[in-house]
Amino acid sequence: MSSAQTIPLSNRVQRVKPSPTLAVTALAAQLRSEGKDIIGLGAGEPDFDTPDHIKAAAVQAIADGFTKYTPVDGTLSLKQAVIDKFKRENGVEYVPNQVMASTGGKQVFYNLCQALLNSGDEVIIPAPYWVSYPDMVMLADATPVIVSAGIDQEFKITPEQLEAAITPNTKLFVHNTPSNPTSVMYSRDELVALGEVLRRHPQVIIATDDIYEHILLDTIPFCNLLMANPDLYERTVMMNGVSKGYSMTGWRIGYAGGPAELIGAMKKVQSQSTSNPTSIAQVAAETALNGDQSFMTTMNQAFQERNHFVVDSLNTIPGVHCLPSQGAFYAFANVEGVVERLPNISNDTELAEMLLNEAEVAVVPGAAFGAEGYIRLSFATSMENLEAALERITNAL
Repeated sequence: MSSAQTIPLSNRVQRVKPSPTLAVTALAAQLRSEGKDIIGLGAGEPDFDTPDHIKAAAVQAIADGFTKYTPVDGTLSLKQAVIDKFKRENGVEYVPNQVMASTGGKQVFYNLCQALLNSGDEVIIPAPYWVSYPDMVMLADATPVIVSAGIDQEFKITPEQLEAAITPNTKLFVHNTPSNPTSVMYSRDELVALGEVLRRHPQVIIATDDIYEHILLDTIPFCNLLMANPDLYERTVMMNGVSKGYSMTGWRIGYAGGPAELIGAMKKVQSQSTSNPTSIAQVAAETALNGDQSFMTTMNQAFQERNHFVVDSLNTIPGVHCLPSQGAFYAFANVEGVVERLPNISNDTELAEMLLNEAEVAVVPGAAFGAEGYIRLSFATSMENLEAALERITNAL
């Protein structure tokens, strides 16, 4: 029997909203179950299967009975695989108490915010941003400070913008390249220039979100802030995971490396929330990091082909402007011209709703990423789906 009484919820939970990208995916699934022929371009996960050797390692772990608790921050062998990966691919050296594994990259950042931030602290987040950054910052009682960069500056903030945003209350700077949602990459020179600003403000901790490190669609080599500025080692946390590069989104393994004191505090937060990541998924992630990496080449070749098709198709639509993707698997298109010319459409959210209802294609409005006037399309789906989706979008617009 329902009650009319409302339950008073916490202030912190009322400050945040559910993930818009997950909401779009859930709505598309609901409409599909109702018989609608929805093509979903909202989800940020590769459509490729997890490589067989990784799955086989997980099956073997089950057969071996590796189904018990592990250390909170991951098995020693997984942590060693993370240490080896950071040294081999990023040129950064850590010891075991400087790394940890979590239940996905999302939990890594959540742990960081809970371990580091207090009420009154400010966190600088370049926009367009991954949808969860500001909300996780607010869940830690801190204040997101959004620094916006539009398509005119290739979605990359300048050193001058970063300098202007830093105050005595700035505690953390979050940086993501290749970017979700824009798919742009910062060059080493651009990162060196940002590092020069951060060097002048030693109170600012740096978090690099490198989850798309292996999804490279251009000739630009991967580089993050720490790789470009090795002297910032003592105040940088590198965050990563196996979800995107190894097509392991559902396995939920993320990891981080950074100052031992901060990693220890993140481990403490994790010990009182999820405890250890799934034991079997840890074995799979260890196999992914240590094993054959050739799968990525095949996957990236497919993403490159899709990237060219989607961007070229979008740019034929009047009022749409889209840059080629350099990394990750998103097209982030400016649709301000479309909004201006379509009657009854006043913003990107209404445009996304129209595309879902009339074209039966699910995209995510730019407002979800702190960038009104854009839409994000994931091309992590088959070329057949993309061809059908772009035909529908073109006809609708």
